[in-house]
Amino acid sequence: MQSAASTPEQYLNELSDERKQVINKIRSIILENLPAGFKEEMSYGMLGYIVPKTNYPNGYHCNPKLPLPFLALASQKNFIALYHMGIYSSEAVMAWFKNEYAKTGCKLDMGKSCLRFSKFDKIPYELIGELCQKFTVNDWITLYEKLYLKNK
Repeated sequence: MQSAASTPEQYLNELSDERKQVINKIRSIILENLPAGFKEEMSYGMLGYIVPKTNYPNGYHCNPKLPLPFLALASQKNFIALYHMGIYSSEAVMAWFKNEYAKTGCKLDMGKSCLRFSKFDKIPYELIGELCQKFTVNDWITLYEKLYLKNK
């Protein structure tokens, strides 16, 4: 569900107490573990973690007016979603993540870049932190350009 909130704080205030607690915990882990250079902002009605246009003026190829997206966190109707463009774009990171997730004993509910958490007591917070550390801004820009701009 997209939010019309213009700030992360406004977004959080729209959530139920249970959702706010979980989103806040994941948000804290993201902010503690995401390498320098990424910026938190509202993006596509979710908490977004992007490469600012000051660091990557070309922006997102789908809409160059927008900054380059990397990660998003959202409270959806039936789950909390973590969208990670890097996991979708790197076979090595995907394999690592699936292997590590299996060790948690929890069932992975995943789309291409979307990790869905419907059981809030089964969220692998430490693993999310490790995942956030897998790409620096330069790593993400390099991979993004290699995969998504090769035909330009």
